[in-house]
Amino acid sequence: MIDQLIKMIKSTGAPIVVGLDPMMKFVPEHIKKAAFEAKGETLEGAAEAIWLYNKEIIDKIYDLIPAVKPQIAMYEQFGIPGLAAFQKTVQYCKEKGLIVIGDVKRGDIGSTSAAYAAAHLGRVQVGNNLCAGFDEDFVTVNPYLGTDGVQPFIDVCKEEKKGLFILVKTSNPSSGEFQDRLIDGRPLYEHVGERVAAWGEQLMGGSGYSYVGAVVGATYPEQGKILRTLMPKAFILVPGYGAQGASGKDLVHFFDANGLGAIVNSSRGIIAAYQNEKYKEFGAQNFADASRQAVMDMIDDIMSALGENGKK
Repeated sequence: MIDQLIKMIKSTGAPIVVGLDPMMKFVPEHIKKAAFEAKGETLEGAAEAIWLYNKEIIDKIYDLIPAVKPQIAMYEQFGIPGLAAFQKTVQYCKEKGLIVIGDVKRGDIGSTSAAYAAAHLGRVQVGNNLCAGFDEDFVTVNPYLGTDGVQPFIDVCKEEKKGLFILVKTSNPSSGEFQDRLIDGRPLYEHVGERVAAWGEQLMGGSGYSYVGAVVGATYPEQGKILRTLMPKAFILVPGYGAQGASGKDLVHFFDANGLGAIVNSSRGIIAAYQNEKYKEFGAQNFADASRQAVMDMIDDIMSALGENGKK
C-alpha cells in the first residue's frame, strides 16, 4: 500500500492528506436541517449530518488528493450511528479511489492489539467467511507499550499489504512533557524513531519505503529534520499544517531529496474552510467549494516551498 500511496502522490502532485474530522460546529445549518428532518435531533440525525457533510466535501476534492484521514473519535462521539457513518465514509472514499488513513491511535498488547488490527486493517473469521471490519489502508498506532503493542499490527499489515503510521513526535503543545524527556542523553522521540526504523525493516515496499511510517508534527520542523535522518525509509505523516500554525516552508525537512517521503495533513483548515475569513465569499451553501479551493492553495504552498528548496 505504501507503493500505491507514493504512486498517487506523484500522479496528483499533492503530498497532502485531508483530515475528515467532522464536528457539528463545522456542519452548515442547511445540512443539519436536512439530516434532522430525516432522522430527528438524535444520534442518528447527527451521524446523518456528518455523513452528508463528508460526502459533499469528498465529491469536491477527491480528484485533487491521494488520501484522506478520518479521525475516529469525531464519529465515536455519536455512538453506534457515528461509527456507521465512519464506516460509510471509509467505504465511499475507497470507491472514489482514495487511500484511507484511519486515525485511530490504537495501542494495546497481545490479543487486544491483534483485535484492533483485525478491526481496522484485517479480517475476522465469521463461520466460513472472512469479513473486513472498517477496512482502512493505513492506521495510526500509539507505541507507548512497545513492540508487544506494535507487532500485531505489523503482522496484519504483512498479510493484507497495508500500513501504519506510528506516533513519534506529535504536533500538540504538551507533547514534550514525555516525548522530549532525555533518555541516555537523547530525547525519547529519537529512541522511538529508531524503533520505527527497525520495525519497518520487516515490511519494505518496492519504492524503497517501508509500510511502517511515522507521525511527526509540522510544528516541530527541527525535530523533523533529525527524524528524517533517523528514519530514512519511513514515510512521515505530518499533522499541524494550517490551523495549528505550520506552513509549507516549515515542512521541507520532512521530505527527501526527491520531494517524497512525507504526506502533510490538514483537517479543519480544509473541511471548515468556509468559516475562514479567506474563503468567506463561498458561504455556507458552497462550503465544499471552499474546501476545494483550500486544497488547491495548500498544494501550491507546499509545492512552492519544496521547489524553492530543490526538492521537486
